[in-house]
Amino acid sequence: MNVWIEAFIVIAAVAIVIQMAILLGMYLQMKGAIEKFTQIANDLTGRIDPILLRTNRILEDSEDKIASIMADGAEVTRLARGQAQKIDRVFTDSLERVRVQVIRADQILAGALEVIEDTGTKVRNTLWGPVHQVSAVLKGVKVGIDVLRGVQRRAEPDGAPQDEELFI
Repeated sequence: MNVWIEAFIVIAAVAIVIQMAILLGMYLQMKGAIEKFTQIANDLTGRIDPILLRTNRILEDSEDKIASIMADGAEVTRLARGQAQKIDRVFTDSLERVRVQVIRADQILAGALEVIEDTGTKVRNTLWGPVHQVSAVLKGVKVGIDVLRGVQRRAEPDGAPQDEELFI
């Protein structure tokens, strides 16, 4: 049994040495990678720092201008809103006035049409009534004269009166 223990100890020692070699290799690789990353980071920092400094300087110089632009934009928006409200009030008032005037014009026009209709009816009754009466009287007189003369109506063969008799 002693032999087995010594064999396991030797195998364990060899495994530990192999692990140590692997860890040493990983350490050396990581050290090289870290040095490369550090160099890349330094190069990148060296390139980015001037850009960041310029950008920071531009932003500091532009801060007042940007604030002024924002204030002006807010003022323009406020003024535009006020003007839009004024225009809305003017259009609303104008529309109301136009509506009232249209109603008034409609009433005036309706009244005028009623007066014209009444006038037409009165003219028709006053003028055409007597004209029809005079026409009837004249027809009666003509018939009376014809009867006194003894003229009888001559009928056409189809029973229609002659054209001369149709005229007054």
